[in-house]
Amino acid sequence: MALPSPRDPEVTRAVLAGWIGGRVDGEVSVAPPSGPAATGFSNETILVDATWDEGDGVAEHRLVFRVQPTSHAVFPHDLFEVQHRVMSALGDQRGLRVPRLRWYEEDASVLGAPFMVMDRVDGEAPTDNPPYPTEGWLKDGSPELQRAVWERGLDAMAAVHQVDWKGHGLADLDPCPEGGSRLGARVEEWAAMLRWASPEVRQAVPEAGLAWLRENQPPDIADPALCWGDSRIGNQLFDGRDSPATVHVAAVLDWEMVHVGDPVQDLGWFTWMDHTLSAGLDVPRLPGLPSYPETTARWEAATGRSAHQHRWAEIQAGVGFAIVMVRLTELLKDSELFPHDTDYDRTNMGCVALERALAALDVHPDDLA
Repeated sequence: MALPSPRDPEVTRAVLAGWIGGRVDGEVSVAPPSGPAATGFSNETILVDATWDEGDGVAEHRLVFRVQPTSHAVFPHDLFEVQHRVMSALGDQRGLRVPRLRWYEEDASVLGAPFMVMDRVDGEAPTDNPPYPTEGWLKDGSPELQRAVWERGLDAMAAVHQVDWKGHGLADLDPCPEGGSRLGARVEEWAAMLRWASPEVRQAVPEAGLAWLRENQPPDIADPALCWGDSRIGNQLFDGRDSPATVHVAAVLDWEMVHVGDPVQDLGWFTWMDHTLSAGLDVPRLPGLPSYPETTARWEAATGRSAHQHRWAEIQAGVGFAIVMVRLTELLKDSELFPHDTDYDRTNMGCVALERALAALDVHPDDLA
């Protein structure tokens, strides 16, 4: 779900032409901006084709402007600059592709908020809307293509967990640099976000999930890793989609939830989100996707780490996604895209999937005090 862009295309075109012109030599020509029919909640995205002379002739540059969210922020804490810093650090990571970053603008007077500029990457992501188990290029592809996409995406996620996060200057992403539980800190971050997203209305399903996570929290690992956060194939661009032999991850996107911690959390989010997009909607998984046990075994082999706490991490992912959906419901109501009496904050696929998973653990929201 997304919000319509409020920008006037011609005004935006002129602003961007002038801004780019201040950073390159020679005359700049900018085509009318385009992009998704509606911009996303996490970041506004503006696609621009621009030309300028780089010294050996005029060349066209396909650019992406990502603008920091302001009035419609999904998360309570702004990590926009952190996203840019993380993507800059990962540009040379073996086995991991991120878009090439060109510029970062802190001056909010240009587009109303800070923004980053990167080269556009050829590729397509499996869609969330409509969910890829129901329609789209991945569903229409062969089982062999579906397996290849899943495995390539999983391997790219595992590459994140190999990053020397301290050596790349990302030590400030560690929530417990002097001791304490990183898993506990993550759970409490979700709890704080739920209070922020729904300060007046009880959300029994994610609250029950939070209680279970606290009661069953495993011990922290001694060697934390960089965690992508929003780790799923829907946040990856795939190129070479005509053949299982050539399909590959062209870019890993969306670092709003990046942190340092136990990387099994990324594995949990990776499998849980696929489960939610299928079981949460009562549709089958795509037939070519490897089983979750196969997935955890492949991740363990790639990282040399244990997936013993995978189920706990899946429940944490279920709680986190349910809380995100609570926040998105409020944004959709504020934008008058949903009626104000909607119950979508409780009936969305994320809450449905989480409530079923908790019931299998004999945890029931109605039992909450």
